[in-house]
Amino acid sequence: MTLSGESRPGAGGRQDQDWQDGSWPDGGREDGERPDGERPDGERPEAVAIPVLAVVGRPNVGKSTLVNRILGSRQAVVEDTPGVTRDRVAYDATWRGRAFTLVDTGGWEPAVEGSGVLAARVAAQARVAVDAADAVLFVTDAVVGVTDADAAVAAVLRRSRKPVVLAANKVDDAPAEAGAHSLWSLGLGEPYAVSALHGRGSGDLLDAILGALPQTPSEVFDPEAGPRRVALIGRPNVGKSSLLNKLAGQDRVLVDAVAGTTRDPVDELIQLGGITWRFVDTAGIRRRVREAQGADYFAALRTERALERAEVAVVLVDASEPLAEQDLRIISMVIDAGRALVIAYNKWDLVDADRRRILDRDIDRQLHTARWAPRVNISAATGWHVDRLVPALEQALAGWETRVPTGRLNAWLSALIAATPPPVRGGKQPKIMFATQAGIRPPHFVLFTSGFLHAGYRRFIERRLREEFGFQGTPVHLSMRLREKRAGSSSRPGRGGRSG
Repeated sequence: MTLSGESRPGAGGRQDQDWQDGSWPDGGREDGERPDGERPDGERPEAVAIPVLAVVGRPNVGKSTLVNRILGSRQAVVEDTPGVTRDRVAYDATWRGRAFTLVDTGGWEPAVEGSGVLAARVAAQARVAVDAADAVLFVTDAVVGVTDADAAVAAVLRRSRKPVVLAANKVDDAPAEAGAHSLWSLGLGEPYAVSALHGRGSGDLLDAILGALPQTPSEVFDPEAGPRRVALIGRPNVGKSSLLNKLAGQDRVLVDAVAGTTRDPVDELIQLGGITWRFVDTAGIRRRVREAQGADYFAALRTERALERAEVAVVLVDASEPLAEQDLRIISMVIDAGRALVIAYNKWDLVDADRRRILDRDIDRQLHTARWAPRVNISAATGWHVDRLVPALEQALAGWETRVPTGRLNAWLSALIAATPPPVRGGKQPKIMFATQAGIRPPHFVLFTSGFLHAGYRRFIERRLREEFGFQGTPVHLSMRLREKRAGSSSRPGRGGRSG
């Protein structure tokens, strides 16, 4: 719960109404109409399908750097070592008013396909990306020239019969363009000389990409459109990727016993309970962002950004281990971000009866700030009780979007204050004139008071708010707006005093 002396809008909520001359803000309506313009029936606008471009190539040719250049921001994790990108990661992109989905992939080495090593599974993900794409951007290194891996990938792309745009990367100046000419031998048409690092030739490359993609209407991305967005977050190796694969019914992301396999957030549309959800698998958060280094640092930043884009977060906790400080820190991060919260205790199949009693005691003692969050016990490995995620998600989102009409809120608050008035502070008892709900997603309430309310009393109000109106699965922001003293009220002369 966020407490402050100044009122501020909740995340995704409306700005506070001004309180002037004792008038009541229009924070809610008795008829239940939503003043923030939301559809009362909960319907969300449908997102139109847009073309998909897969970005492939052997390791360390600059695919993720080129993806960031196309996106115009650093969204893909980039490091000067091969193999940083492992899963196929989708991004929304636009060029000349046309929208398309950009799918970054790990390094593709056809020679290792079929073996059990991690590189083979990375290559398999790249092949899946090509099969699902409308067109392919094949990135090569113009400085090195054609390699055996390039030739093998080109052969696969020719057999796929997908439109292919060939990018000759690392052409940083005019003399380096000569190296791009050797790529004609791949048999994929004209190589487009480009420098992903400096942006040289990127405009011509994007024009060629639009020519290869199917024609679609101009698109404007609406953050409220499409399926509900769910972020899977937690410490490394708690089973986030395993859960996404189980929900998707396929090996959508790589799973390995080594912690930290996932680097970039991975989106997947999944049908559960008759509803389409957009699940986002994220990199495990090892420590605070400022303490991370290298690829872990950038992966942690991407996880924070994925949480900001999500509506509800599922925090996975390893039930077979004691609750760690990092688990509590991640839950606090979700609360501070103002997102709906579901806590999933994974690996429940490894928990015996004694451990369950200890876990219940630890949860009650350590998660006192998030007792309102729905809890689900699951096993991502076996699929046990993963179907219980949907009711928990729906409950958390319903609480996140709950609005209480102003009249009902103040009738309840008046009864509460009459039974338990605010404690005296500095010899004076503060008064609560009225309250209004300033926003939703998460719910944000503003109390108009004559003085500062003690933190314990504010926690008491929040607890009773939850008892009366629910708000399961969502943080609640509570702020105060103190009534300003009238000018001259403190300097009024006392009885018998003379006016000057």
